[in-house]
Amino acid sequence: MQQTFTVLLFCILMEQQPELWIESNYPQAPWENITLWCRSPSRISSKFLLLKDKTQMTWIRPSYKTFQVSFPIGALTESNIGLYRCCYWKETGWSKPSKVLELEAPGQLPKPIFWIQAETPPLPGCNVNILCHGWLQDLVFMLFKEGYAEPVDYQVPTGTMAIFSIDNMTPEDEGVYICRTHIQMLPTLWSEPSNPLKLVVAGLYPKPTLTAYPGPIMAPGESLSLRCQGPIYGMTFALMRLEDLENSFYHKKPIKNEAYFFFRSLKIQDTGHYLCFYYDGSYRGSLLSDVLKIWVTDTFPKTWLLARPNPVVQVGQNISLRCRGPMDGVGLSLYKKGEDKPLQFLDATSINNNESFLLNNVTNSDSGIYSCRYHLTWKTSIRMASHNSVELLVVDKPPKPSLSAWPSTVFKLGKSITLQCRASHPVLEFSLEWEERATFQKFSVDGDFIISNVDGKGTGTYSCSYRVGAHPNIWSHRSEPLKLMGPAGFLTWNYILNEAIRLSLFMQFVALMFVVLWIKWKCQRLRIREAWLLGTAQGVTMLFIVTALLCCGLCNGELVEETEIILPTPKPEMWAETNFPLAPWKNLTLWCRSPSGSTKEFVLLKDGTGWIATRPATEQVRAAFPLGALTQSHAGSYHCHSWEEMAVSEPSEALELVGTDILPKPVISASLPILGQELQILCKGWLAGLGFALYKEGKQEPIQQLGALGREALFTIQRVEDKDGGNYSCRTHTEKHPFKWSEPSEPLELVIQEMYPKPFFNTLGSPVVTPGSRVTFNCSTPYHHMTFIVYKDGNEIASSDKSWTRPGPSEAHFLIMSVGIGDGGNYSCRYFDFVVWSEFSDLVELVVTEFYPKPTLLVKPGPLVFPGKNVTLHCQGTFQGMRFALLQEGTQVPIQFQSVSGNSADFLLHNVGAEDSGNYSCIYYETTMLNRGSYLSTPLMILVTDTLPKPRLFPEPSSVIPMGENVTLWCQGPLRGVRYILHKEADATSPQRWGPTSNDGAFPITNISSASIGRYSCCYHPNWTSPLKIQPSNTVELIVTGLLPKPSLLAQPGPMVVPGENMTFQCQGEFLDSTFVLLKEGTQEPLKKQRPRGYRADFRMPAVRNEDSGIYSCVYYLASDPFKASNHSDSLEIWVTDKPPKPSLAAWPSTVFKLGKDITLQCRGPLPGVEFVLEHDGEEAPQQFSEDGDFVINNSEGKGIGNYSCSYRLQAHPDIWSEPSDSLELVGEAGPAAQECTVGNIVRSTLIVVVIVALGVVLAIEWKKWPRLRTRGSETDGRDQTIALEECNQEGEAGTTTNSPSSTSQGISVELPVPV
Repeated sequence: MQQTFTVLLFCILMEQQPELWIESNYPQAPWENITLWCRSPSRISSKFLLLKDKTQMTWIRPSYKTFQVSFPIGALTESNIGLYRCCYWKETGWSKPSKVLELEAPGQLPKPIFWIQAETPPLPGCNVNILCHGWLQDLVFMLFKEGYAEPVDYQVPTGTMAIFSIDNMTPEDEGVYICRTHIQMLPTLWSEPSNPLKLVVAGLYPKPTLTAYPGPIMAPGESLSLRCQGPIYGMTFALMRLEDLENSFYHKKPIKNEAYFFFRSLKIQDTGHYLCFYYDGSYRGSLLSDVLKIWVTDTFPKTWLLARPNPVVQVGQNISLRCRGPMDGVGLSLYKKGEDKPLQFLDATSINNNESFLLNNVTNSDSGIYSCRYHLTWKTSIRMASHNSVELLVVDKPPKPSLSAWPSTVFKLGKSITLQCRASHPVLEFSLEWEERATFQKFSVDGDFIISNVDGKGTGTYSCSYRVGAHPNIWSHRSEPLKLMGPAGFLTWNYILNEAIRLSLFMQFVALMFVVLWIKWKCQRLRIREAWLLGTAQGVTMLFIVTALLCCGLCNGELVEETEIILPTPKPEMWAETNFPLAPWKNLTLWCRSPSGSTKEFVLLKDGTGWIATRPATEQVRAAFPLGALTQSHAGSYHCHSWEEMAVSEPSEALELVGTDILPKPVISASLPILGQELQILCKGWLAGLGFALYKEGKQEPIQQLGALGREALFTIQRVEDKDGGNYSCRTHTEKHPFKWSEPSEPLELVIQEMYPKPFFNTLGSPVVTPGSRVTFNCSTPYHHMTFIVYKDGNEIASSDKSWTRPGPSEAHFLIMSVGIGDGGNYSCRYFDFVVWSEFSDLVELVVTEFYPKPTLLVKPGPLVFPGKNVTLHCQGTFQGMRFALLQEGTQVPIQFQSVSGNSADFLLHNVGAEDSGNYSCIYYETTMLNRGSYLSTPLMILVTDTLPKPRLFPEPSSVIPMGENVTLWCQGPLRGVRYILHKEADATSPQRWGPTSNDGAFPITNISSASIGRYSCCYHPNWTSPLKIQPSNTVELIVTGLLPKPSLLAQPGPMVVPGENMTFQCQGEFLDSTFVLLKEGTQEPLKKQRPRGYRADFRMPAVRNEDSGIYSCVYYLASDPFKASNHSDSLEIWVTDKPPKPSLAAWPSTVFKLGKDITLQCRGPLPGVEFVLEHDGEEAPQQFSEDGDFVINNSEGKGIGNYSCSYRLQAHPDIWSEPSDSLELVGEAGPAAQECTVGNIVRSTLIVVVIVALGVVLAIEWKKWPRLRTRGSETDGRDQTIALEECNQEGEAGTTTNSPSSTSQGISVELPVPV
């Protein structure tokens, strides 16, 4: 069934749809074999979907991401005719479907589709494009108009779509159109006609009016009637919603000169912008009505209220309360807290005229909290949400601020204190006073003052005050005084406690040392039965000493676990040299070289364990080990290591010496043999100037021989076949007859087998990196569940697990966190499953720069080159035998490589075009030792053009500046060696100013006045003569401010928006016919300009981002006197974030509770219209909520002590909370934190007490024994009763004679009774 569409010429930005078309290999009968193709418009995708008749679906998941796929249909039959569409997968889900393709019965062409595009607004004289999509290529497209037998136009495009243009549209072009297609070779085979299209030309009749009943703001489920009324009777009316033109287009027959469009039950999706128009029977249309915004919501959005000029106002002054909300076309009412009825009303017209609520000649009774709400004149069930409020203070002097200290009020040695002065409303400037010094005064805009305590001059009592912008000459009441103390001023308990702890620990340590010595002396005089007690006491005492010292150390510091990752040094290279090329064994020297620049020395080993010698590393990071004439004792396997400070390298390849008159045994290796591909076999001979021969098992003669090429040779098998499998070996020989041969190398077995294709291997970024950079290698294959291995210079260095977790192609990333000089080299990868391996990937040369001096890059001709010419880039290095690479800015990999024997390379760019323009640089690097490269050369710019590039002119500091200030105009271009000219528009008599011969042209303008303002541009001339064209720079308008009254600036919906939302700046001046300019702090030129009809300009910023945050202002100037602008408006700070910035939290009068006194915590944020919440550590739920940010805390039963933090949310966004503030600790007057006594001090004090008690116990025991020892000494008749205790006295030698009775009893200790 055909549908009739009426298309209005209106430009709308729609989401791009995928493209669907047909391809066939039967051009004269395409239905014999059909393939449907689906292409995404601008991105690659991993999934595509084909839909038929909205029910049947066909999935395609390509093996790799692509932008188009094919769906084979085959021969067209009755079963596969129908309506087809396709979609592609993107990050947010499936895309919008393509246009509908209708496949008719076999033997018919597909039915084309027909739509329209407008290049200009819908008025007579505009241009219109009518598009006809035929789905197949090489068709003839015919455009028919109702009432005409012959086609009005035809086209034969190369693609699947024809574009019929109607230029300078007139009323005669109105009507109903269709399009048809046919095959070029079969003009009798036509497609079905497309759906008819009505072309209505708007603008021939006056515009109608569109109104809503009962109102434009309704709740879901309620009914709404839209009335479209025009001045002419008998017209057909049409209504449309701009958000969805295709699905929301309604026609109505008129009732006299109007029509009603009725919505019986509104839905949320009916919200949008509506407009209507009318047309006659000949499709002559009217102008469009004004756009009517319809809101369908169950809750009103929040309004915001702003007091101007300040919420703190003096008695008798006037104040303006500006209320705004996101809803248009509805009035507002002002309420005061405590009163039920609204104080004032503003209708929609007043709001559009930017009017506000006014309070004139305010008194103290006007102080209070004000809010505003929407005022509706019709009934609705929409809920009223909470609204932000403004607290108005009517005072003779602004209230006192709060003053707090961070981190505390006590100075620490070498630390400063920040005094924070805070007020509850916007402040112009803060002032800090010091009571001890009458002349001391500091000023701050943000209220932060840094106080240092050098020589004790920071301690004392401070207070602060402020002034507001509305009354800059009136300072507020002074805050409560705050006293700062410190070691250089007043003594604090914490200072005394710390000093006592230090002194007690020192005395404790000295006392314990005396105790140990005293115990040792006493141990020599006591009996054996008492020695165990003293040994135990000594052990316990030492245990207390160690425990005390350990605990003190733990209390004073942090225990941080650190793990040092030491990477092994790269494997060194080993070779041999001789001065007897025909008989190397007569004098042989082994050399070892390391790729690591931090190598300290080299070690040569024989047979894996025998240590031969150690040599220090030279500047070339190598060392020589002379062996001299070879003897039988030299036979064996040699390898070397390189040593660094903390690591030793892997061993080098083993060099085997097998005899006294025979060459070293070579080593053979090969790449992976792949059937049908080239294979290279490497034979390493250790000495330079040798010949090489390759042998295959079963053949007596060598299959390949190579002359003296160096220390190694590459044998090539051009195309590997099955017969090439087997064991291979190689031998070396001297250069001249008679040859002296080496022994054969160990055999190398080549096994020819089927393999997977090579993987894709690259770096995510440039392979030319600086030391310390991060490099990620990507190895991928379309095969599933593979294990990957990465090789460096042929050696395996890393592997990955099988990719079982992800369906689809396998992929692995290998990461080098911080590249070092030793990480350069040639990398490759391969993959395997349980049995079969893949080929090796292409090599990736990782070059680590900044090892050698940077080269010089020159260009001939240049740097300006005409298109089509050849350009030579000459890169001059320092060392010979290097590999050179040319890089272009914007490309990840070098664009050219060259290996040269000299120290320079020439890179040729053929037939250059505009795409070859850019900055070029070059490097050189060694290929034998880890690709260590040079620094990048200085970038060289090449410009391929016949016209000089346009320079850029910009002002510094800004193009909008006050009268009498200085400004500098800078003219910059990418070329060097040019001179600049500054030109002022419409001022032919002004002299031209020449800038310096450099990249930057500076044109200072001092003491700017009316004669200096205007439009400026610049251009430059090269120093060489050439036919190049010169074009001027951009235009800069110099605007001087301060000549008109300042405007007001507001932001809707508020000063904070979530990224992605729309925002509007409203700048209102005082004169008609003005041009408004929007400025942002930090930008040199205006963001936007606008010349509205009224007093206000609306600067719309759709889908704002985080970068749009900042401080904005605006100015305006009259059309009759341009560039002479007003003063700047008040600055407006905008926050674009989904996480508002954290607030500050301060305590008043201090953070220490006093008996019977409360503390007020003041939470302050940078945004107005917020609700604050206070949280107390240990409490599961927030403790208090506040609109002004003040929280009163009492300390009854000690419950007020602890750590507090606060956060806030905007009333316009109640679900978005800010980050919590920094924690603030409240303490009691006698609490542990009041004296800053930390847990560590408590632990130390406890340990001191324990140690002192232990010492007291030991001394008490000794004192109790003292009478026994005196009695025992008096009754021994003068004989020495000293007992030789083995545990205490080991000084006597065995067999020594003494007068002790114990020595006469053959070493047996005898206990003698002593009377007590």
